[in-house]
Amino acid sequence: MIISEKKLKELDLILNRDNKLKVTEAIRALRNEIPFKGAIGLLVSYYDRCSDNSIMKLIRDFLNDLKDRSAMEEVVSGLRKMIKQETRRMVISSCWQSGLDYSGYASEFTRYFIECDYMTAVECFTVIESSINKITRSKKDELIKLIRAKSTAEAGEKSALIRELISVLS
Repeated sequence: MIISEKKLKELDLILNRDNKLKVTEAIRALRNEIPFKGAIGLLVSYYDRCSDNSIMKLIRDFLNDLKDRSAMEEVVSGLRKMIKQETRRMVISSCWQSGLDYSGYASEFTRYFIECDYMTAVECFTVIESSINKITRSKKDELIKLIRAKSTAEAGEKSALIRELISVLS
């Protein structure tokens, strides 16, 4: 991932002008460039406030198709923003759909698994499960401990999912 203040400012300007054609062109152009630091964060923020389904799909597809390992930190950073639950779910879904190894962020996905709604928890489960072979035994034990400590007896609809994640980690 390169650092380019100029490209970042240009993308920010395009997204803030809300010209559908320019936004669409900019997102498509990102697919053909070396990723630059900050672009993913801007796209996540834009997706969060966007209501145009075709642009939202472009952003979703862009994130789903990410193959650059250096972009992973920025994707996870995007999750830390104050974003809508639907946006968080989409970003988490893109993590497993990209095929990248997010095992280094297993604690973060476990935290979202515990804190978020059922559908987001399912996406977190999938991210964790897809990288299960790369998570060390000690890390798995730590995650199980975290799940048991933070999950309440009234987990409701997530109870079965919680048990299944503990089983996968065991």
